[in-house]
Amino acid sequence: MTLKLYAHPFSSYCQKVLIALYENQTPFEFRQIAHDNPQLMAELTALWPFRKFPVLVDAGRTVVEATVIIEYLGLYHPGPVSLLPADPRAALEVRSMDRFFDNYVSTPQQKVVADSLRAEHERDPRGVADARAMLDTAYAWLDKTMAGREWAAGERFSLADCAAAPFLFYADWTHRIDPSFGNVLGYRRRLLARPSFARAVDEARPYRPLFPLGAPDRD
Repeated sequence: MTLKLYAHPFSSYCQKVLIALYENQTPFEFRQIAHDNPQLMAELTALWPFRKFPVLVDAGRTVVEATVIIEYLGLYHPGPVSLLPADPRAALEVRSMDRFFDNYVSTPQQKVVADSLRAEHERDPRGVADARAMLDTAYAWLDKTMAGREWAAGERFSLADCAAAPFLFYADWTHRIDPSFGNVLGYRRRLLARPSFARAVDEARPYRPLFPLGAPDRD
């Protein structure tokens, strides 16, 4: 039975999973989320009542949360590219970097974007300022961490890079990475050149007008 992925190509967390699928050329059926499609939304709600995505369905089994989906694929649908090292110590570093990108890059970036979608009287200037400050701290920490590294956890592309690619991509749109953080910018360029992420970026291009802060004319 073919894997089904409920997702949207413009979503950063969906791109995280798509990168893993594309890295290993794993066949799957793409069920693109569309809020004006009642049948599709009913399917998603039945699978995961929170209606968050991506959601993976494998022979009747529902798997949620991007990191868990990628680890699940590695266990049940492995391919030539192993995204989590077999050595538990090396795997711990990959998981640690994955959590960094989720919590300290994606979360504040999405805070800024979500706030821009609110009515003026509902906005949270202090929260946005705190989120931008967290991104600055994250960029500074990552710049030091990436000194001498090609990929997030060392020499091999991993789960952590699946997270880093879309999160740094949109974070730089939302809160520009300072030119002084050359290691971060170089890493972001390497991620954009990775065929799996380049494919995800190209598939999302038609949806750039949806970005509420205005998608830049680059990348």
